[in-house]
Amino acid sequence: MGRPISRQDRQDPRRPGFRAGRAAPLSAVGLVLAGLFFLAALTPSLLPRDPVMQGVLAGVLATIGHEIGVACAWLWRFLGLPVPARRGRLLAAGAAVAVSAVGYGLSRAADWQDATRRMMGLDPVDAVYPLTIAGTGLAVALGLFVLARLFGVATRRAGRVLGRVVPPRVGLVIGVAVVGWLFWAVIDGVVLRRVLDLADASFAAADALMDPDTPAPADPNRTGSAASLVAWDEMGRWGRSYVTRTPGADEIAAFAGPDAMAPLRVYVGRRAAATPEDRAEIALAELIRQGGFDRAALVVTVPVGTGWMDPGAHDTLDFMLGGDVATVSVQYSYLTSVLSLWVAPEAGIAQARALFDAVYDHWTTLPRDARPKLYVHGLSQGAFNTQIALPLLDILADPIDGAMWAGSPFLSPLWQHVRDNRRPDSPEWRPRFGNGSLVRVANQQGGLDRFNAEWGPMRLVFLHYGTDAIVSFTFDSGLRRPGWMAPPRAFDVAPEFRWFPVVTMFQLALDMAISLQVPGYGHFYIAPDYIDAWAAVVEPEGWTPDRAAELKAIFAARPAPF
Repeated sequence: MGRPISRQDRQDPRRPGFRAGRAAPLSAVGLVLAGLFFLAALTPSLLPRDPVMQGVLAGVLATIGHEIGVACAWLWRFLGLPVPARRGRLLAAGAAVAVSAVGYGLSRAADWQDATRRMMGLDPVDAVYPLTIAGTGLAVALGLFVLARLFGVATRRAGRVLGRVVPPRVGLVIGVAVVGWLFWAVIDGVVLRRVLDLADASFAAADALMDPDTPAPADPNRTGSAASLVAWDEMGRWGRSYVTRTPGADEIAAFAGPDAMAPLRVYVGRRAAATPEDRAEIALAELIRQGGFDRAALVVTVPVGTGWMDPGAHDTLDFMLGGDVATVSVQYSYLTSVLSLWVAPEAGIAQARALFDAVYDHWTTLPRDARPKLYVHGLSQGAFNTQIALPLLDILADPIDGAMWAGSPFLSPLWQHVRDNRRPDSPEWRPRFGNGSLVRVANQQGGLDRFNAEWGPMRLVFLHYGTDAIVSFTFDSGLRRPGWMAPPRAFDVAPEFRWFPVVTMFQLALDMAISLQVPGYGHFYIAPDYIDAWAAVVEPEGWTPDRAAELKAIFAARPAPF
């Protein structure tokens, strides 16, 4: 009878008792990394966070830190390197370091939150709620720790089964791949798919709700009226809201003068037709019916995922141009922009392309001296969709007059090109591209007049805030410091915001999720900044800084868009 397999045998890959798939449930290195990741998670980022969000982020990162340590310890043993003795003492030392790091982070959390809030003119936090942060973080970390251990158990068992027919280490690798695929298949194919289906059904039901206090327009020149080609009940709640709250001629006249007109707004809901092309044709026909091509300016705009249209972007342009403007838009989804990009990004792109092509093709048939100036606009996913759909190289013979994009998601191709090919003397958060005759980028502090060259025949303006993680996120921010963190930084990014491996990427991901909480920062774009961006694109007659200030004062007195 052979001698029993000792613990030393199992830890030495040169001995027959070695278990290649075995990983210790706790690691001293993992505990240290868990504490440091927890600490780093509480440091400043782009936007302020409430205690629960801080706790969730810290718990997630603490678990990731620990699992990185466990993986490093396993790899150390796998390579046959010397294993330190007295593991219990190492674990105790690691735990002590982790507790110290967590305690220090909790003691500084309020100061770090105030560093971010100070950049936005917000009041300091009243309390940091360390127990809330610690309790939430611990609960999240324990839940993820259990999931990680279950994954490890499944991986080891799969490796042992496969090890009967292939070498043990090959079986382990295959087992990790198989179990990882099964875990993801369950999450993506069952859990996430079910959640997304429920979200789609919920958003679709909300979109279809009819407000009894908002009847269809009586004016035949309004979308959704009895004379309209678009049925009121097919426009969706955001389409109905957008058309209903169109500024009146009298309201605009108080700023633009007695010749002000009522703007034209064409909006086609997703229910109006089955395909993007059919919806675009309905929009074009309705635009022609209302006389949209007789206006001085025509804007092809793509909404965010739910179909919402930002009043700050559209009302300001209506006032600026005295109402002599028509806007046309088509809904392509019921989901939020994030979910829409995740589930079916091609739907928004296809709708943006179909709408632009339909309007542009008709516009080019009109005499050049008797047609409106043509512009493109998009916010968030609308910016992403239009940047992909806009065929810049195909319209050079008869170019549009310009485009204004706000909050372009980091995946937007044209924004990526402008940022990555900027002039070396400009920062990544407000790049200068070429001589400025085609493209300019602005934030709350302007930036549109930093060029000696005059505008060319087409003007493309990006409006981006330095604290908008949806614009500035990169997947490699977990491995290297993003360029926009280098000095000089945007005025609203706290100097205390430091880069940490892995941690910063998750901080930015959370900043994207909470990006609409502070007006004028993050992804919450506001009317005064739209005004300056639009003025650069359309160049209204007689526009002056005093006129801009007057219009900004008008919109400062109006209610927030949401």
